[in-house]
Amino acid sequence: MEMFNYMEEYDYEQLVLCQDKNSGLKAIIVIHDTTLGPALGGTRMWTYSSEEDAIEDALRLAKGMTYKNAAAGLNLGGGKAVIIGDPKKDKNPEMFRAFGRYIQSLNGRYITAEDVGTTVHDMDLIHMETNFVTGTSPESGSSGNPSPVTGYGIYKGMKAAAMEAYGDPSLEGKTVAVQGVGNVAYALCEHLHEEGADLIVTDVNKEAAKRAVDTFGAKLVEPDEIYGVDCDIYAPCALGATINDETIPQLKAKIVAGSANNQLKTMEHGDMLHEMGIVYAPDYVINSGGVINVSDELDGYNHKRAMKKVEMIYDNLTQVFEISRRDQIPTYAAADRLAEERIRSLQASRSQFLRNGHHILSRR
Repeated sequence: MEMFNYMEEYDYEQLVLCQDKNSGLKAIIVIHDTTLGPALGGTRMWTYSSEEDAIEDALRLAKGMTYKNAAAGLNLGGGKAVIIGDPKKDKNPEMFRAFGRYIQSLNGRYITAEDVGTTVHDMDLIHMETNFVTGTSPESGSSGNPSPVTGYGIYKGMKAAAMEAYGDPSLEGKTVAVQGVGNVAYALCEHLHEEGADLIVTDVNKEAAKRAVDTFGAKLVEPDEIYGVDCDIYAPCALGATINDETIPQLKAKIVAGSANNQLKTMEHGDMLHEMGIVYAPDYVINSGGVINVSDELDGYNHKRAMKKVEMIYDNLTQVFEISRRDQIPTYAAADRLAEERIRSLQASRSQFLRNGHHILSRR
């Protein structure tokens, strides 16, 4: 990969390589775009097969955060960090403290958070060296477990999709097929059950599935049966790429709306849903409750205020559906357009984010 050519083509601002021999830290921080504000994105720890794979993943994820934060209406840009290593055996306190010092050296241009392979404890170690971190222990003024908030955002987004598909946001009496009932999906099911929706669930984790059946009276099906059940809404809340050539012909739902990342195997599958008249709620818009929640920590966390912001997912998706109709494009493309239009609207008046007297973010 010719790095500068790639960064120029996709308009990346900064790529930082970080190493600490004592702790074994090998990390990559990517800042994609700070037009809207400092770049917020989590730190992932993974056993990458090569340094190039790690860099490519960080680049891809950072750009995704730019779009996610912009579509969520946040005054934040997009960034991401990855640490090369096995999160089960390669971690040590010195590693995350060293990493925290690298984040601090960026002087607020990048703010990190928990991601795959990292934990609240890791964020606490980073916090010993920098304030530019969210998702720390609740005792330090953090928002705590993001799953209930993310689930609530999915619920609100599902109501926006119902409004688009049925002309009514009510989910009472609707049948929702939920693929995967982990922490986020369980919180979603709580809201759906309370409103009077009927639930069909599946999960490779039998205990998680049984919990949903026992608590919500959900119908249980095998994992490979969930795509073809009679339902109004299909909610992919487990693995990505479950919207593909094999599953789309099975779908009976009028809506696809769930918490999983990268739900479309390819963009062509988004085109297929559009052509079939199925309302698709783009994943990075509907599942943005977590990032909206942790972003509130930057102003001193207030749960009530954060939840009001999460409710705006309904409005954000409504905008996506309006753009889709306006420009006659699939909703996944409309979501990108929403993010790009917001960034462009500030491009003329705000360039790269620099931490100064007009941009100071308070912590606690």
